Amino acid sequence: MTHHYTISGMSCDGCRNKVEKTLNTIEGIQAEVTLNPPLATITMEKHVPTEKFQEALTEVGKYTIEMTSSKNDLATPTKSCCSTHKKENHAEHLHKKETTAIHYHNTTGIFYCPMHCEGDKTYTKAGDCPVCGMDLVPQVTQKAAQYTCPMHPEIVSNEPGDCPICGMNLVAIQTSETDENTTYKDLAKKMKVATLFTLPIFIISMSEMIPNNPLYHLMSLEKWNWVQFLFSIPVLFYAGWMFFVRAYKSIITWNLNMFTLIGIGTSVAFLFSIFGMFLPDIFPVEFRSHHGAIPLYFEAATVIITLVLLGQLLEAKAHGQTNGAIKELLKLAPTQATLVVEGADKVISIHDIVKGNLLRVKPGEKIPVDGKIKTGESSIDEAMITGEPIPVDKKSGDKVIAGTINGTKSFVMMAEKVGSETMLSQIIQMVNDASRSRAPIQKLADRVAKYFVPTVVIISILTFFVWVKFGPEPAYIYGLINAIAVLIIACPCALGLATPMSVMVGVGKGAQHGILIKNAEALENMNKIEVLIVDKTGTITEGKPSVEKIYAVNNDVDFLLQNIASLNQHSEHPLAQAVVEFAKRKNQTILEVPDFEAVAGKGVIGTVNNLKVALGNKKLMIQVGASITKEIENKIIAEQNLGKTVSYIAIDNVVLGYVSITDAIKENSAKAIKDLIDQGVEVIMLTGDNIHTAKAVADDLHLSSFKADCLPEDKLKEIKRLQAEGKIVAMAGDGINDAPALAQANIGIAMGTGTDVAIKSAKITLVKGDLNGILKAKKLSHAVMKNIKQNLFFAFIYNVLGVPIAAGMLYPVFGILLSPMLAALAMSLSSVSVIVNALRLRNLNLKKKLYETAYYYYFYFDNC
Repeated sequence: MTHHYTISGMSCDGCRNKVEKTLNTIEGIQAEVTLNPPLATITMEKHVPTEKFQEALTEVGKYTIEMTSSKNDLATPTKSCCSTHKKENHAEHLHKKETTAIHYHNTTGIFYCPMHCEGDKTYTKAGDCPVCGMDLVPQVTQKAAQYTCPMHPEIVSNEPGDCPICGMNLVAIQTSETDENTTYKDLAKKMKVATLFTLPIFIISMSEMIPNNPLYHLMSLEKWNWVQFLFSIPVLFYAGWMFFVRAYKSIITWNLNMFTLIGIGTSVAFLFSIFGMFLPDIFPVEFRSHHGAIPLYFEAATVIITLVLLGQLLEAKAHGQTNGAIKELLKLAPTQATLVVEGADKVISIHDIVKGNLLRVKPGEKIPVDGKIKTGESSIDEAMITGEPIPVDKKSGDKVIAGTINGTKSFVMMAEKVGSETMLSQIIQMVNDASRSRAPIQKLADRVAKYFVPTVVIISILTFFVWVKFGPEPAYIYGLINAIAVLIIACPCALGLATPMSVMVGVGKGAQHGILIKNAEALENMNKIEVLIVDKTGTITEGKPSVEKIYAVNNDVDFLLQNIASLNQHSEHPLAQAVVEFAKRKNQTILEVPDFEAVAGKGVIGTVNNLKVALGNKKLMIQVGASITKEIENKIIAEQNLGKTVSYIAIDNVVLGYVSITDAIKENSAKAIKDLIDQGVEVIMLTGDNIHTAKAVADDLHLSSFKADCLPEDKLKEIKRLQAEGKIVAMAGDGINDAPALAQANIGIAMGTGTDVAIKSAKITLVKGDLNGILKAKKLSHAVMKNIKQNLFFAFIYNVLGVPIAAGMLYPVFGILLSPMLAALAMSLSSVSVIVNALRLRNLNLKKKLYETAYYYYFYFDNC
């Protein structure tokens, strides 16, 4: 049974996640919570009072839950719950005050920080991440254009701007090429201005190294200083002004980030130059050069700003490529469809399609929505959804998926899922959500980043005083320059981007191959699985069972067929559908069943024509008290030993026959299982089928082990037992009865050909619905984790080596000092290198064997 409830007190996606997780801890229910509208859809095995839900929610926050008669009967949400357990920090308060257009989970668009500084928080307006200052990046959707920070997914804006946390430019979520390029074009414009004015300043400054400086023949040094000052104004106060704004925000909110360091470093250089130019007498002699003049650093300040802009420009370009997989998926959706009305064709917008419409799909056209073929047949290219290049033959009654491409024939289909309900839309949403999730490995970078900026500032101050104490003359100048270099070279963003960039590209790569990953944790843990639990029907087998024969004690096969088909008309189980289809082909009349009941893991019972009918396994026969003759028992065992699924048929508590159903093993199940076992994964089959059928299948596939006659709770207990032994368990299934086990497993893997409940319970969904997808998911996880570790290595080594070098560590031995301008160049390229390394995942070949993939990455990485 399913009921709808309104939830009050939610204000963001974090609240929604908390409520959903809390409700799902209650035994016997499956809950799905949405934020807009604030609705909980709860499926329960037996009635659970609302008071029990309220008790659970009260423990985690000020949430209230009330039953509603329909999805449209929604109560108005109460005030935010985000402050029930902790006070709103100053950064959030300031952000709300200054950017009132920012909301959480607005339906028109989602922006987030690529470093996930505040977890799953999203924003509806572009700007700066309030923690790290980076530009928010957009979640790619089919909705109106909005903007987000590439490091903070919680920042979402309707307009371009800066991330209030990290200061980076917000990037467009998606709608059009123009919207996507807004940030890039704005940065490119500022880059041109900065280059135009910085280049002359740099030439003037460097000309002092030329003997008998030719520029001094044109004007005096004082006048050239005025030129540098005037040219620096548009660079700092137009092209680079956003960096100072971000630095100011980061300091007053104490969300110290990369822009804090850039702002302090360039401000010190610029202000020192201003005072040195206009008030030189205030400086002691220690600050003067060998010529007795106060050195000016306009070129350092402007070159640093220009190089940081270059880095931002390159990042904006690269960010557009990280979600390329989602953009390609969005391109699959057609904009128009051909509606068939009273035999005539009419072209309509894709948004005008409603369920039940008949649509004509012509050769070469994209299928507009999910549905099934009513008349005609064709071959469908489903590569963009499943990752498999071979077209699939479809005939009347077969399902078709939105975005796939029709072959050379025309057919008429019925629309069954439209808008956000289509598989394509759900794939895009799932990929977006997974891209914004945080992998456990990111905790290491988070711990370092928390203390990173204060540590760098302290090192910078110490650098100044060490040079003043022990450095050569002019010691104060050396100290100032090296202190600025320390501030500029440090790059916390490289650490923050190391994990999310790889996750984003990896999740998109998986989607292109029909592997839908719900969150980054599943992607990380997939490579660690030690045990794989598999269901039989629909997972190992095709899930398209067909009735092979019906045996009746009194030879009245039609009588039994009519009763069991009538009983099964209300069941969603594949075996039940096979019986109904068989009866229809035999032109049997389907009768009404007033009291149908599905007994989980056993079968179905009900009343047909005043007769008590039971169809299921032996456990069901024992439950209803049906008598079984030795003759029937022997015949059934003989069928089961052939690998057939056999259901007993009882009428008024007497077994009068059985139905034998065959379900072919999927073509690639044997190879996939063998490859998994070869990789050290223990593969165990848990099935509700009988011991004889289960053994026949297990022997054919050489499984590690199997258990038969499993009820849903038996599968759940077995997974808990394995987890108690310390094993990481994955569960692959497709049915409603698999949902509890899928939710309990470390990684639940649902077959895309299965039920919606199973898919919602799983962390990974295989669109094509075969075990070969598990191998691909494992390879993808291995490659992504390797890529993340490479990124973290880049980021750590860069900062560990860069900061001491900038401080002057090499000077005593080699006489080498790092200019603040070179430090700015190194800092700008560090984040870009992390993103570029993550983009290499787009070239990953998931069809190669794991050792081939590992060799490819080792070779590629060593030759970059």
